[in-house]
Amino acid sequence: MADQFDSYREALVMETNTVWPVELGSHSAATRQKVEQALHAKPAEASALEYIRTHSGFCRTITVTQADLDRLA
Repeated sequence: MADQFDSYREALVMETNTVWPVELGSHSAATRQKVEQALHAKPAEASALEYIRTHSGFCRTITVTQADLDRLA
């Protein structure tokens, strides 16, 4: 289940992760890198955001959606 953007958790993000669903995986490495950088630069705009608790803080995990690709690519 996706989380809402949380500025408190965001301040404690120590790791980032991007999940590409199989159906969206046919993009070039350059496009994937561009989209990942844009999503993590503005995580509040990501369609599917999740904060996972780690020992040192949080890992921000963003799952790329077609809406994200339409907006960023």
